[in-house]
Order: sequence, then structure tokens, then C-alpha cells
Amino acid sequence: MQRIWKNALWAVLLSLPLAAWCAGATGSVRGTVTDQHGQPVPGASLRLSRPALPHPLRTASDLNGAFLFASVPEGVGYRLRASAVGFSSAHVENVVVKGGRETALVVRLSSGHTSVTVTAAAHRADLRQKATGATVYRLTSETLRSLPQGQSTPLNQVILQAPGVAQDSFGQLHVRGDHGDVQYRIDGILLPEGINGFGQSLDTRFAQRLDLLTGVLPAQYGYRTAGVVDITPKSGAQEASGTTEAGGGVDLYGGARGTFQTSVDAGGSQGSFLYYATATALTNDLGIESPTPAVDPLHDHTNQLKGFGYFNWLLSPTLRLSLITGSAAGEFQIPDNPGQQPAFSFAGLSPDRLALLYPSAELNATQHEVNHYAILALKGEPSSDLSYQLALFSRYSSVHYHPDPVGDLIYNGVAADVFRSDTAAGVQGDSSLKLGSHTLGAGFFVSGENAVSDNTSSVFPANAAGQQTGDLPFLITDDHSKRGWLYGLYVQDRWQATAKLSVLAGVRLDRVSAYVKANQLSPRLIATYQLTPSVSLHAGYAHYFTPPPLELIAPTSIEKFQGTTNALPTQVNTNVVPERTDYFDAGASFRVTPRLQLGLDGYYKEVHDLLDEGQFGQALVFSPFNYRKGRVYGVEGTLEYREGPLDLYGNVACGAALGKEVVSGQYNFDPAELAYIATHYVHLDHDQTLTASAGISYRWDGVQASLDAIYGSGLRRAFANTLSLPPYTQVNLGLAGQIPTRRLGPFSWRISVVNLLDRIYEIRDGSGIGVGAPQYGPRRALYVGLSKRF
Repeated sequence: MQRIWKNALWAVLLSLPLAAWCAGATGSVRGTVTDQHGQPVPGASLRLSRPALPHPLRTASDLNGAFLFASVPEGVGYRLRASAVGFSSAHVENVVVKGGRETALVVRLSSGHTSVTVTAAAHRADLRQKATGATVYRLTSETLRSLPQGQSTPLNQVILQAPGVAQDSFGQLHVRGDHGDVQYRIDGILLPEGINGFGQSLDTRFAQRLDLLTGVLPAQYGYRTAGVVDITPKSGAQEASGTTEAGGGVDLYGGARGTFQTSVDAGGSQGSFLYYATATALTNDLGIESPTPAVDPLHDHTNQLKGFGYFNWLLSPTLRLSLITGSAAGEFQIPDNPGQQPAFSFAGLSPDRLALLYPSAELNATQHEVNHYAILALKGEPSSDLSYQLALFSRYSSVHYHPDPVGDLIYNGVAADVFRSDTAAGVQGDSSLKLGSHTLGAGFFVSGENAVSDNTSSVFPANAAGQQTGDLPFLITDDHSKRGWLYGLYVQDRWQATAKLSVLAGVRLDRVSAYVKANQLSPRLIATYQLTPSVSLHAGYAHYFTPPPLELIAPTSIEKFQGTTNALPTQVNTNVVPERTDYFDAGASFRVTPRLQLGLDGYYKEVHDLLDEGQFGQALVFSPFNYRKGRVYGVEGTLEYREGPLDLYGNVACGAALGKEVVSGQYNFDPAELAYIATHYVHLDHDQTLTASAGISYRWDGVQASLDAIYGSGLRRAFANTLSLPPYTQVNLGLAGQIPTRRLGPFSWRISVVNLLDRIYEIRDGSGIGVGAPQYGPRRALYVGLSKRF
């Protein structure tokens, strides 16, 4: 019996080559998928095809980035396509499979949008993306770690390194002459707007890559269009250390102004499940820009907590379910400005007496901020030509200003307890279909939100001239709430007309229903031409529709405050309406050498009902209003050079932002200023003629040194913004490296110096349209960090 089984086994083994020959010989294709730094990419979708094959073969890379196609029919002309979330797709042409042999491949994916290739040598550049036609400034995790403060750099300070971005007080940013008008996306999904505050609800630490898109945007981008900050988060496959090792780490960072920050993170994978989570606790004595040039501001302490989680389930090689969650909470003391004189008497006490009892250096106003958000997204790629994403999202945001009950009253004539909250939820869908030389896109967006504005103000009685007539305060309650809806649809087509010319045409329809109802059909047209292998030209036009931010609109019952020390300057109050813009953009990029890239871009905007924001009142939150007409224009230049351990970049922008005739929120303005603006184009308060940023980093013998700088010619000030503040420059320095230990392994260290030259400069001087107290830039500060991966 044993002999029979042995003979039968030999017969089967000997017949296999013959069967393979009769059926057609087969081989295998084995390989690894890596990113541009050589790190494995798990969960990548792979598709092997050729015309003679009835159906494409599909598989996915494992946790080590490895993949295998077994029993592949022998042949030539195979095409391998690889794609993964957060990377551009890669193609390997003319793959040869030989019978009985194994073909080995290494597929390298580059960070970016589909069909975009960004090499490691151009990880920070003003890139013209064929996928969108927009101007994209990209920062990878490597770039973020090379900043002087590394991943402890606040997100707004990171974005300041991009071209055409000007800084303002309270962490605000202005992109290409707009006040705000920036949308934030995580993994391509629009994050509903939160109420402006001092804290950064999004953290640099969880970003694997950050893109800032400006210029003429495709039809898929609506509402906030001055800039799009698109963050690709770390997924667990690429952790904070930039490795694929499962585990976590702890960062300690602190120094000047009582700063101490602790951060922890963990990431990894279990089968088809990938996860990344991080949390940060921060405390310091410089929560808000100081109103004085003093080294240590008065009453400026802050405590902040942030958390972020990103969880991915690979349901199949072509289907992924993601959950994104985040939370931020902060408590801020409002900094005091010493030496001020009370303007009002109180309970029989004169202003002189009150100055001794309640000095302005000892007031105790505070503000508390909360932001929570969650996104559930399903992303699929049924074929190499079809992809889609469907996402549900929600966000809660609130700001609560607690006044100094006596101090605010005697210095300002009103002590207002202000609470604002906004709850938003909605759904977003996007799809893409490739048909020959055309790539069609379509999608929708629906969002509902409920905004609450509660104000309880303590005021003194006053006559028609605003003069105090009694020294005993009384309370006025002014509460409002409003529900609003936002709808959007778009279709677009990216047509590769020739090998050098691509055209993107699209249109979107938007409608807003809140304090006002409005809609607009917005066409977009972008053309990109590859003049030579090293010179690319682009031009485009967009019609933009920007609804007013519902969460910031706080209607005021003007009549309630008549006859008080908080009476409004004028009685006119027209609802804030959407902004409508005709936007033109053109430019070119030049790859002078493989290591040197230059860019030049110009833009012009003709704006109807231009939206702007100002701080009107004691609470440090902003209120929107409209100018009837606006003109915004400028030009940007960029430079990027990288060779080996050296990375050098520079950006410069020159522009102007002008508005004429205030047509909403008029009650916040002085009558003389309103009359002047009605007949003159005035500079917007956030207009800055010249803005520049630059940086250099160099790695030598395991130590990385970095230096970056920002320059501004000064924001606007004085009556109707007719003057500007003096120019300023801030330079930051960083050193980073590792300390090897025998038992615990390596520790990472960092030394950072903010405002290395200790230049004293004003961001605001307290004058201008919608500007509150003065704010100064930070004084020189030394910080030290230590981190350990486990």
C-alpha cells in the first residue's frame, strides 16, 4: 500500500509541469510598496492587468508593505498599479512574467493627490498640481520636524511659512488679502468652521503632510476659498517618529514664560485595522499676544488640552472605513494693560479713587474655549478608473468670555458675559471617474448648524451724548439663536487635451439659508501648459460664493442699549450677506536645476459685498460685516533649493486689499468713519503690502540646525486704516539631535529660540477698523524638548 501511494505522489508531481504547459505556464509577481523615504506602506491596493487577461488581478500589501500575485499567466506587457490613502498612485509598465519564475518589484509611492508625483527633493515647493490646477504649498512630516520648534510649532506658525500668508493677533492668518476665508480639511473632508478663538484646535503633531492650496480652485472646493489647508494625518503606518514600528512616544517641551508641554502618542496596526492617537497638555504665561512690549505679560496664563484620533479599517483591498475624532479645550486669562485710567465712576467712587482700588494691571477677565469634531468616512476604489468617498461629520464649538465685573465696567462702560456656541453636522460626497483623456468629478455637500449667542451686559445709564448719568449699573440680557443650512453640488472635468495641455472645467451650485437666503452658480476654468520639461504655465478664472460665517453673527438689539454707556455709534443694522467674487490667477513654475525650483504667481479679485471681520466689544471674538465693493490683488514669488543635507526656501508677496462702503453691521462704526468709507476705497485692516518668509536647515553628523524668519511691512492702523504699522522681522532658531543610551535606546532632543534677535514689534496698536487692544509679537524665548519612542 505504501508503495502505491509513493508511486501515485510521484506521478502527480511529474504531471504538474506538463499540466502547467498545457494550461499555459504561470509565474508570480512579488514585491514591496514603500513611500518616498523607503518606509513600507501597508494596506496599499495593487492591480495587475494586461489586454490578454480577462480580468485584472487584485491584492493588497501587508503590514510590511509586501504583496504577492501567485499563478500569474506567463506573458509580457503587464501593468501594475498601486494606490494608497494619502499617496499618489504609481504605475509600473511592461512587467514580464515567466513561467515557473518569480518577478520581483519595488513600488514607490509619493505623498500627494491622485496622479501627482512629488519627489523627496521637492517636498517643500510651490507646486502646480495637474490634478487641481491650483497652487499648492506642501509640507511633509520631514519638513515639519525640521522647523525650529519641530512638531511643537503651532499650526498657524507653520502656515506662516507659506507664500502670501500674513500674521495677525490672536493667532489669525490672512491668505492673499482675505480675512480668514480659509477652510480646513482632514483627509480631504471639509471640517465645519469653529468660533474664532486663541487656541489652535488642530495640532501640527498629528500631520503626516500639510498642503495649502490657493489660487483658482476646482469646483470641488467651495465656501472658504482664499486658501484650503488639507491635512493628511498619521495613520499608525507612519507614526510620529516617521517609522512603521508599532508603539508610541512621549514628548516633553518647555522653557520661557512658564511653558510646559507634555505630548503622548500611540500608533500601529492589528490585522486590517490601523490606528493613531495623540494627546497634548500645554500650560504657559503667554496665552494671548501681550498688549505691552514687556518680556513677561501680566495676567496671560493659559491651560490647554488637545486630543486627536485616526482609525482605519481596511474592509477590502478597495474599501476603507475611517473614523477621525478630535477635541480641544483651553482657558485663557485676558492680559492686562497697566497704567490705564477708569472712564466711569461707580457706587459713589470717582475714577481717580477707582484707579487705586481696581488698577488696570490687576483685572481678571478670562475666556474659555471648546472644540470637538468627528468624521466617519467610507472611501472606495472599485476599479482603477472609479473612486468615491462618502463622509458624515459633526462639530461643536463654543467661546465663553467672563468679564472682570467691576474692572470692565469702570474702564469700558460695559461688563459683558458673552457666550457663543455653534453645533454643525452634515454629509459630504465626492467621486471621480476616468474616461480616456477625461477625468470626471462630481459631489455634494449638505450642512446644518445651530448658532447661539447669549449676552448679559452690566452697563451704566447715560444720556444721548453718551455721558454717564448714574453710577449704579444694571443688567441687559440680549440672547439670540439661529438655525442655518448650507447646500452645494458640483461637477467638473479634467481633460488632458494634449501631452502638454490640461484643462479643468467645472461648475458648482451653492445655496445658503440662514439670516439671509442666497444662491449662486459658480463656473471654474483652469488651464495648465507644460511649455518645456522645466517650465510650466497656468491660468484660471473662478466665480466664488462665500456665505457669512453663521457662528460669528451675533445680532444685537440696538434699542436695548440706548440710554446706556454701551449705546452703539449708529442705529443702522443691515444683515450680513454672502460675498461674490470674480477671481483671476496666472503664473509659472521653473525647475532651473534638479535642486532649484522657482515660482511666480499673480492674482486679481473683483469682489461684491466683500466680507470682513472686526472685534467690536470687550469679548475677544469677531463679528462679520460687508463692504459693498472690494479689490484684492497681488503677486507672489517662491524659491526652493535642496541638495543633500541642505534645505533652503524663500517666499515673498506684494499685494493690496481694498474695500468701499460698509453695507452691513453699520452699528459698530463711528459715523465719521462710515461717511469716509462710503466715498473712498480704504485698506482693509488686515492688508499688508509686503509679506515674506524664509528658512534654511542643515543636517551634519546627526545634528540638524534650522533657521526660519517672517517679515511684514505692517498691518493697517488709524482712522479708516489710512496708515500702517512699522515693518518687522522675526527670526527663529532650532537645533535637534539624538542621545544614544545603552539600556533605554536613543532619546531625541531639541533646543528652540523664538525671536532670536529679540526684536520688539507691534502686530496691532489698538487703532483701525474693528481692532481692539494693542498686541505685540513674542519676545525672545528659549525652549528645550526631550522625547522618547517606545
